[in-house]
Amino acid sequence: MSQAVDLIVNSNPAVPAPPINYYESIYPDPTGVPLGATWVNAPYGDGTVNYYRYLSTEAWWMKNILNQGLSIQEKMMVFWHNHFVCEENVVGDSRLLYDYINLIRTNALGNFKTFVKAITKNPMMLFYLNGHYNIKNSPDENYAREVQELFTVGKGANLWNEDDVKAVAKVLTGFRADTVNITYYFDSNKHESGNKTFSSFYNNTVITGQAGAAGENELDDLLNMIFAQDQTVAKYICRKIYRFFVYYNIDANIESTIITGLANTLISNNWNIKPVLLQLFKSDHFYDSTSMDCLITNPMDYYLGMMKALRININPAIGVVDETKAYYRLAILCEEAAMSPGNPPSVAGWPSYYQEPQFHEMWINSDTLPKRMRYTDALFTNSGIYISGTYKLLCDVLYFASTLSNPSDPDVLINDCVRYLLALDLTQTSKDYYKNILTNNNANSYWTQAWNDYINNPGNATYENIVKSRLRLMLTKLLQLAEHHLI
Repeated sequence: MSQAVDLIVNSNPAVPAPPINYYESIYPDPTGVPLGATWVNAPYGDGTVNYYRYLSTEAWWMKNILNQGLSIQEKMMVFWHNHFVCEENVVGDSRLLYDYINLIRTNALGNFKTFVKAITKNPMMLFYLNGHYNIKNSPDENYAREVQELFTVGKGANLWNEDDVKAVAKVLTGFRADTVNITYYFDSNKHESGNKTFSSFYNNTVITGQAGAAGENELDDLLNMIFAQDQTVAKYICRKIYRFFVYYNIDANIESTIITGLANTLISNNWNIKPVLLQLFKSDHFYDSTSMDCLITNPMDYYLGMMKALRININPAIGVVDETKAYYRLAILCEEAAMSPGNPPSVAGWPSYYQEPQFHEMWINSDTLPKRMRYTDALFTNSGIYISGTYKLLCDVLYFASTLSNPSDPDVLINDCVRYLLALDLTQTSKDYYKNILTNNNANSYWTQAWNDYINNPGNATYENIVKSRLRLMLTKLLQLAEHHLI
């Protein structure tokens, strides 16, 4: 277990190639980016090309998740996207979205304090929470509030107050977004250079105002002041990590035995995230039966997890256009299930991670559950999930079965499918029900003979169809179980 945790946490996946123009036949890129080339360093263009670039960014993100290999990086990127929320449909520039996602990737397993500083100056965040418009004569308090309430300290009695929000806003005046070079710059003429005084929560700290280019240094003073409230900040972020990976309910016992320990590890490691993850994932608590298989999967875990579990690969040989459309179809499925990549519903993130008392139960409702089931049902049909006139997503059940330990033995095959595709084990009676689908209510030898006939007679359509139809029906029924939606 310890080696497995080290493998996924300490791996260092290669930086993926950027998203590309797949839309040339639909809408020729007005900035001159050709089909198959990346647009991330091109000018904005217009609203239409920006829309197609957004689609390609979502497709690119889904592709990265499915092809990253053994690593927790992409999972942590979803966590941080839900923490440092930005919405593309508010900012409206896909180049900034790409830059924002890359910032998350760079810091996903790095230093939390460094991450807060970087996200504060990120062009997309500067637009999203009005930092770009925060100037000395008219301080904007939007980011000043969220950097405390949502990003570092949390909210509650005896914490920061409204005067602190105003003071933080003044500290952060002058940061501007550069949409030509996709970076930030500091405009000292728009910076409030007077002293900023904070409340007793921050020990009545006074951040000395600085004029000129030195005004940018006040950001470091601000972060030092916030992170000096180390237990408050560390516990806040560790609770969010716990809710994301374990369970939403943090009672007094969890707070004292788990959260406090994780927070102390975060502080003692100078705000580096990896030691916290290693401690959590190697703890006895993480593997306690009451801590496992108790969360409803979020849509990304569900749809993309099924692609991985069923060994469904999108072959680049289908071409740039269909490949991008296939990955984007997965993003659309997530969006339809209330988890749009790049567009959480608000600055607070997806409600399933904070909305009491429902939390994760909000992923399932009368709209989203049928959509999930139609997806898995479609994967086991000839029609599959439509991508284009020449390509569709579907599960090659014969290939999937061949990757299992002993597909000719129906008992072993069912056990493997339950293990890979369900969060919880089934009773033997239930397993026998699914086995009888394979055997057509005959003895085990029926399936064994059918599988061996298929293997020993490649190209024989009759033998292949017998095995394929039995597998498709069994998997369709198996994935209709409630246990399939847990993690």
